[in-house]
Amino acid sequence: MSVDYAVVIPTVGRDSLKVVLDALEHGVGPPPREIIVVDDRPEPGPLPPTHSARVLRTGGRGPAAARNAGWRAACCEWIAFLDDDVVPPRDWKQQVTSDLAKLGLDVGASQARIVVPLPQDRRPTDWERGTAGLADARYITADMAYRRAALVHAGGFDERFPRAYREDAELALRVQAHGYRIVNGDRVTTHPVREADFFASLKQQRGNADDALVRRLLGPRWRERLGGVPGRLPWHVATTATGAFAVLCGLLGWRKAAVASGVTWAGLTAWFAAQRIAPGPRTRDEVVKMVVTSIAIPPAACAHRLRGEFRHRAVPVAGRQRRRVVLVADALDRLRTRGGAAADRSRVSRAKSSGGEPSSAKSSGGESGVVRS
Repeated sequence: MSVDYAVVIPTVGRDSLKVVLDALEHGVGPPPREIIVVDDRPEPGPLPPTHSARVLRTGGRGPAAARNAGWRAACCEWIAFLDDDVVPPRDWKQQVTSDLAKLGLDVGASQARIVVPLPQDRRPTDWERGTAGLADARYITADMAYRRAALVHAGGFDERFPRAYREDAELALRVQAHGYRIVNGDRVTTHPVREADFFASLKQQRGNADDALVRRLLGPRWRERLGGVPGRLPWHVATTATGAFAVLCGLLGWRKAAVASGVTWAGLTAWFAAQRIAPGPRTRDEVVKMVVTSIAIPPAACAHRLRGEFRHRAVPVAGRQRRRVVLVADALDRLRTRGGAAADRSRVSRAKSSGGEPSSAKSSGGESGVVRS
């Protein structure tokens, strides 16, 4: 049974795109009906040879918008998303079609197994360990094939996510909410560790702004729903607060409080740095990088989270709007009940003052009868 599929590859112009396109062009297996490369750079530049691929441009709006442009331009039953920095095996086309051919209509997506090669002669660095987490991540689109109908029903990727962070997992939950299953395929794709600069881990803290959006879309237990581990934001808040308080006390001349807060900040920062240094290679360069970035990460994480909360403040928190409506309705009922009771008491009081007897209420809605004189 043949599989009708297209391949969509969002890119920011990395040289590694050539590896992906070569694997699709020269690999074995049933070819896709179409390959679509979506150039998401603000100002498009030269790309590696794209062979027979169609090139679209989205102007730097982020990978969510790029993937949406790609799958909406394709008319196939299945849309296979690949990142521009993965290494598909030579028989990837054979593997993906084999995965998709056996799926029923209730399956909305098939996820590949991601392998991240780490150095064998030393311990991995902090950056390498972070990339290795992709191997266990759920719903990542480094290699994920979606049924086009599922994308249509779910509305595609949420383009409010500007980075390759959380946008894939959030879509997966919406697809499942529409009754589709997401399964793991048998295909295997390699995701090498990209080179990173000194402050790469600091730049990653921008994802805290996206966590603010996820919290509003999925509710307070969003990490549990995504299958993630507890975050470090509470510790970052504590570290930042103690550091800021130490500076404030110093400016006000409160020496003892400044020293105590400063010691607490130093202890929290040292503990954070030690946790990052211990599992790594512990080379001089790695230790220096971990110490410097461990000082800068807590305030950066807090600042980005506040920025995200402010930016997405108009997005209602999942599940809270309904509770507010119920509470408002209950409050109005109580006010009406109290108003009716107050009116009855007033009539009773007037009747007694005139020597009469109150009549019974005509109904449970709070209407009272005419007082007989």
